[in-house]
Amino acid sequence: MSGVDDATAAVDPVVVETLAAGGVATVYEASGRRGLIDVDLVQIVPGTRVAGAARTVLCGQDDNRAVHEAMTVLRPGEVLVLTMPEPAPVALIGELLATQARVAGAAGVLVDAAVRDVTELRELGLPVWARWRRVRGATKRHRGSLDVPVRVGGVTVGPGDVVVLDADGGVVVARERAAEVAAAATARIGRESGLRARLEAGAHSYDLHGMRAEDESAG
Repeated sequence: MSGVDDATAAVDPVVVETLAAGGVATVYEASGRRGLIDVDLVQIVPGTRVAGAARTVLCGQDDNRAVHEAMTVLRPGEVLVLTMPEPAPVALIGELLATQARVAGAAGVLVDAAVRDVTELRELGLPVWARWRRVRGATKRHRGSLDVPVRVGGVTVGPGDVVVLDADGGVVVARERAAEVAAAATARIGRESGLRARLEAGAHSYDLHGMRAEDESAG
């Protein structure tokens, strides 16, 4: 866990709020189409959107002992990222562990495996995204590793990187790029607001993006 507290503390809360407000699609485009978590994710609590510094957990295969340990160091505003060497439909978290995460003040949980107790998780209200919903339980024999780089959906998530999650899925922004990407996201939102107003007035994106002129000149 060495260095992770410094890493998470280095993320400006205003930057995190900006990335959360932008959402996954905007942040992905603003980051140069980098950091996409390229797998289908189940949004357990509909309508939620979060961003936060990653608290990463590499569990033993089909085992969640490391998740129990992670609850003792989880900090407010963090996104708990739970992984295994190979993704599998094994439940790494359910109601009782999620209760601990909520009490710790986690912004949300990303599970590159399964969750269970879905009804209870929705009632709890903690934003959770997972690969699968399965009741198959995990063992508790392998300690695993906390605060190490992990892989989810083809992207590396390092401790303290910013994870953004919403109905579109997820994207990861390296903590050293977070301020830059947040600024780009703000600019993109401003441009899209202007475009939206013109589209609502009857304009067409075919013209606004110059595609008609290009096609006509190409003949």
